[in-house]
Amino acid sequence: MINLEERQLLHQFIILDLAIRALQHDYEAIETLKMTVVYKAVIEALLKSLRSQHHNLKRQLQQRKIYIVRWHRNDMYFSDVQIATKGEDISLRYANQALKTEVEQVLLRSGDTYLH
Repeated sequence: MINLEERQLLHQFIILDLAIRALQHDYEAIETLKMTVVYKAVIEALLKSLRSQHHNLKRQLQQRKIYIVRWHRNDMYFSDVQIATKGEDISLRYANQALKTEVEQVLLRSGDTYLH
């Protein structure tokens, strides 16, 4: 069983993981843009910051013996995440749109640092 603090750490980890995946996908897709050099620099800076936070959260979760076993997208609305803990395995259900919104908010907050 995971407590509230561990669940929040796990949720932050999942959001950061999705944000990193989205930026990596977009990084490959910006080759056709005219200002590729500028966009790549911004994405690289964001990725560096997010990866650092992601690594720290992953380390904290590992110390608590909490691991993501599997991510399964059920349909266009929901995804399940299977979590292994020291006591039991649990499954958490997330609304895909809510995850997307949170990822966008994290990227906007992180991006403010580099745009101002």
